[in-house]
Formats: sequence, structure tokens, C-alpha cells
Amino acid sequence: MREINFISSEKFNSHEYDEIIDVRSPSEFHEDHLPNAINLPVLSNLEREHIGTIYKQESPFTAKRKGAELVSFNISKHLKNYFSNKEKDYSPLVYCWRGGQRSKSLSIILNSIGWKPTILEGGYKSYRKHIINSLDKILSTGFNLKIISGLTGSGKTKLLKQLSLAGAQVIDLEGLAKHKGSALGDEVNSAQPSQKMFERNIYELLQSFNAGIPIFLESESSRIGNLQVPAKLWNLMKISSLIEIQITHDKRIELLINEYQHLINDPKLLLSKLEKIKHLKPASVFENWINLINQRNVPSFVDSILKDHYDQAYLNSRGNTYLNDPEDSYSLDDISDKSYGYLAKRILSNT
Repeated sequence: MREINFISSEKFNSHEYDEIIDVRSPSEFHEDHLPNAINLPVLSNLEREHIGTIYKQESPFTAKRKGAELVSFNISKHLKNYFSNKEKDYSPLVYCWRGGQRSKSLSIILNSIGWKPTILEGGYKSYRKHIINSLDKILSTGFNLKIISGLTGSGKTKLLKQLSLAGAQVIDLEGLAKHKGSALGDEVNSAQPSQKMFERNIYELLQSFNAGIPIFLESESSRIGNLQVPAKLWNLMKISSLIEIQITHDKRIELLINEYQHLINDPKLLLSKLEKIKHLKPASVFENWINLINQRNVPSFVDSILKDHYDQAYLNSRGNTYLNDPEDSYSLDDISDKSYGYLAKRILSNT
């Protein structure tokens, strides 16, 4: 039986392995994991919690004995159900939280069969540290960021999509965060990722980009829902050049009605979300919103929330955040994808 190899987070190349296996519990995997990893837990969520309780309340020895029993049982199931058709030269990368017993337990068995597992030294913990350090380092190299600005409802996200389709380098922070960045911005069918996963996805994008070519982002606050924009990226955004998009007030209302149909169709959900900003508005303004929603007067409600909340909030945020005035400004009379596609090409021809 050959000796099992270890590799550090700084040196491993995912393309050198047939698979990347995360043996942590499903809840740990869900929070974040290595790119393209699969989850083959050797302890379930409840089992991991149970072993931890035994360790604290009884003894480390008892916990290890019981843990070994559960790990052995779960590995046997994986051997029967998952590994049964693997070829003789199968070579996976295996990791757990710290490169400890869970990853070693599976790797020893795979190695004894004749396969060629490699253990990620230090486990996910070392990989996470590598991501943090690498993200800071790569942001220090000097990317040329272009920030798309404009009042709420200007179609900044639509423009980012068209820029990406036109071949531009784009970081859609709201897309990565699964949140539109406002009190009403929660995604309907998906929860936000963890902060760790959010940062990893940003790092992977930056790593794939050419630093000599502009990268387009939407103007944001430092928080998008429950997630924090990485500090170095946020600081770089604040000193970057702005490209301002202007469309008429009526078109902004139309665009927002189109994008927030799920709230228009569910007035109770809309009212519950508005409670988040109730403390920011005079009682008369908030009561007017409630009346307009109850009357199903959607255009008047959107008109009011733009004039009485979002427009001033956006202008204040931009004035207090971004140090530069817009270097270019573009006006649109149409909010179709085709119109934003033409605008994307104009912007790229001028950068």
C-alpha cells in the first residue's frame, strides 16, 4: 500500500484530480466548499453534533470510539453506493474541516483498495485562509473598475447583463449575493449564500479576469442583503470611475413593475418587507404607501416610493461613497433588452 499524498491549498490544482470529495457534514458543505466538490459526508449533521456533545460531556475517548463506528458505517455505504464503479486508476482529492480524521479515514480505505487519494493539507480551514489572503492580494494588483450608476429603476442590472453578453468582464454582485440590494430585494426562490461562498465566488471571477481590461460592476452599498462586500473590493469601488445611466421617471416605474411582479402579486409580502424601512419615513408617507397597495394602485405606489425614499437614498449614498463624478452619462428612452444591448456596445466602444 503506497503512502497517501498531502497537498497544500496554495499548490493544489483541481484539474489534476478525478474528483474533489468533501467529507464534512451537509451543513458544513452547504455553507461553502471547494469549487466543483461533491459531498460524501462521513458524519451527518446530527451525528456530528452528537459526537461533539459526547466529547464535551463524557470523554474524548468515548467520542472517538463512537465516531469511528459511525464513520466506518457511513464510509461502507459510500463504497457500496458511490465508489462501486470507479476505475482502477481513480485519483480523488479528499478534504474535511482541518485535514484530520474524517478525510484520513476515507483516504486510508480508498488507498488500501488501490486508488490514489490525496488529502488537502489543513482541510477547508486552510483553503478558506488561502481565499482570504488571495482575494486581498489580487485586489492589490490594480484592477480597472467601471461602476454603473443610476437611480433605482434605471436598469443597471439589465445593462450589466448586456455588457457580459457583449464580451465585457462583469461582476454582478447582486447576482452572486442573490439579492437586489434593497429592502425589497430578497430573491423569491433562493436564499442568499454564506459570506464565505460569496467571497469565494468573487475571487474565482477576479482570478479569471484580465487585469488590463475594464471590469464593470453596479454601484452598491457596502452590504447586499445580509452579505458584506469584501473591504478591499469596496474601497476600490469607491475610487473607481462612474458611468451614469439616465432614463425617464415613467420608464423607471415601468421597469420596476416588470421586475417586481412577485411582490405586486403578493401585497401581504410587499407590506411585510416595507416594515423594514417604516422607521425611516414619516407616518404620513408610510400610510400613503399602505393605502396605495391596498387600492392596488401599483404605479402610484412605485412613483411615491421612488420620490419619497429610493431617489434621495441613492443620491445620498452615491455622494457619500463614490469620490468621483461620472466620467460618462448615457440616456435611454426605451427599456427593452435591445436598447440596453446597443448601450452596452456604445459603452465598450468608449472604454
